[in-house]
Amino acid sequence: MALALYRKYRPRTFAEVIGQEHVTEPLIQALRTGRINHAYLFSGPRGCGKTSSARILARSLNCAKGPTPDPCGECESCVALAPDGPGSVDVIEIDAASHGGVDDARDLREKAFFAPVASRYKVYVIDEAHMVTPSGFNALLKLVEEPPDFVVFVFATTEPEKVLGTIRSRTHHYPFRLIPPSVLRPYLEQLCEREGVRVEPAVFPLVVRAGGGSVRDSLSILDQLIAGAGDEGVTYARAVALLGVTDVALIDEMIDALAAGDGAAAFGTVERVCDAGHDPRRFATDLLERLRDLIVLQRVTDATASGIIDAPADQLERMAAQAARMGPGTLSRMADIVHTGLTEMRGATAPRLLLELIIARMLLPGADDSMSALLHRLERMERRLGAAEPVSEAGAPSAAVGQAERPSAPASTSVPAPVRSPEPARGRSERPAEPAPRGPVEPPRASASPSATPAAPATSAGPAADERPATVGAVDAAAVRRAWDEIVRFVQRRGKVLAATLSTAVTVRDVRGDELVLVTQHSQHVRRIDSQADLLIEALYEVLGVRWRIRVEVGGDERARTTPPAERTVAPIRRDSGARPAAGADTDWPEPARPGGAAPREPARPPSAREGGAPARGPARSAAKAAPAARPAPARGGRSFAEPPPDEPPFDPEYDRAPYDGFDPGDEPLDDETTSVRVSSEEQAIMAITAEFPAVEPIDDTSHRS
Repeated sequence: MALALYRKYRPRTFAEVIGQEHVTEPLIQALRTGRINHAYLFSGPRGCGKTSSARILARSLNCAKGPTPDPCGECESCVALAPDGPGSVDVIEIDAASHGGVDDARDLREKAFFAPVASRYKVYVIDEAHMVTPSGFNALLKLVEEPPDFVVFVFATTEPEKVLGTIRSRTHHYPFRLIPPSVLRPYLEQLCEREGVRVEPAVFPLVVRAGGGSVRDSLSILDQLIAGAGDEGVTYARAVALLGVTDVALIDEMIDALAAGDGAAAFGTVERVCDAGHDPRRFATDLLERLRDLIVLQRVTDATASGIIDAPADQLERMAAQAARMGPGTLSRMADIVHTGLTEMRGATAPRLLLELIIARMLLPGADDSMSALLHRLERMERRLGAAEPVSEAGAPSAAVGQAERPSAPASTSVPAPVRSPEPARGRSERPAEPAPRGPVEPPRASASPSATPAAPATSAGPAADERPATVGAVDAAAVRRAWDEIVRFVQRRGKVLAATLSTAVTVRDVRGDELVLVTQHSQHVRRIDSQADLLIEALYEVLGVRWRIRVEVGGDERARTTPPAERTVAPIRRDSGARPAAGADTDWPEPARPGGAAPREPARPPSAREGGAPARGPARSAAKAAPAARPAPARGGRSFAEPPPDEPPFDPEYDRAPYDGFDPGDEPLDDETTSVRVSSEEQAIMAITAEFPAVEPIDDTSHRS
């Protein structure tokens, strides 16, 4: 029969006790100085070393070279009190769960006054001391208060508050604690090396989490996994199936679906969880732990180095990318919903139904009027508008986020221009008109070289009929999310900035036929993806074997259209400051003059039915009669005004004003009555009105003149 690991590797000295330095160091110092107390109280969770430390204390007290903190291990007492030794008659262990009555206390009191047989001290180790009845404690009170010089009591309990206060006040209390993962995992790895067993690195976090910080429980779980391991050792799949924990791939699928707001993928993950035989309560617990890890990753920069989060390197990269796609308010709200749902699941007859309701509440913040739901919606709006700050993660992911926020280099001219999504309106009139959205990006054809010049676009936005890829039914959005890390690694070989954007700022939304829909929060990321879309298409083909088009949406809104080229709208014509509009253009009013700009020009107008092609009346016609040779012939029914010569400086209404020496012309109006030689915009407006309505008498108002 094989000896259990927790018995085989029970510590023999205080130096071998892990994670309890706050207890072992004071005890070592007390043994070294000889200040031994007559009663000790060791408290703490199960499996953290209370009973083992009591045995080490008895071994240190009765060593032939002691009392010493380092038993020799060779004397009769050390050999008898070793973990694999027969035991000593002078060290009595009592289970208070079955020996806690008054009669047992009286029997102990009578035997305690007999001197030890072959040791220096008679040590009583009372395990589960909280199970002693009040009458039993009262029977032991006088003995614990004034024992013989050779008697030492060690009470071990998981509930020190249940120990009688008068007993507790007469002991030295040492509280034991659970072992942190940063200490327990290296210890388990060391034991596996001693046993010569191969264990996959992803198994240790499962063992540590299942053990809950208890060394004994963790060793028992590891012993069970080793006993059932084959020639390949302890594998992750075997550990997941045996321990009943949720596969990390299912947790990743659920988090990605929640980040993308994809209800179909989220409920599909619940279906796979139940089909695999996992307990919905356990899945909710694991999901809550993942949300906790994401919150910690957002707020603690060195969470991995400090041991707050214990996970493999590849899983940490995925978690960092997930934390970057969700705001802290969103994560906090989802964690609260899952925690409340776990409370409701206790004793529920339909745990799967409650799990689906939990997912529905997380996907719909608008149905909740709480402050957390309002913050969730606010973060979603900020990310859609591109105003959210990038979240800083620990290690390399933060650098990737920083690279993703930098503007990308201009696209190469050797590849076709990909899909562009227009910028949202900013409300500024001077912003030039954006070009119309282009059609979807065609995947590169197998016969074409990546550096070859693309052929002229066809009338359809997609590939040709004989080259159009068929819809791959087995590859859905969830499959793309599972392979997304591999896709990003493929892209990183040729485009590190694009890979950083894809890993930190892009979420897979859906697969619609032969089109992959991506979601990002910033329009600059859309432009970056557009400039290197052929690389992403090639990565999808290499990893998944599909040839899809790329569609990018900003903040969940459809900003990238897949309109065929024949249906594309023509972008508005950008006009230069000196260009004259074409004849017949729909310009009822002339463009007003601007200081420092060129003089305004009046476009020609078609004649109205009432005018019948006759020249317009008013000052314009009088001016034309006065200098017929200096003006060009007006267009049909139109008018012409004086134009500055080509070498004349730009028009400035304030140029003709005589400056007043000693004052700034902008401080107060001047008394200069000089009339400007230019026709102001107000006069042009009056001329246009009189030309449009000939029956109106010409307006002779010079009050506007300076």
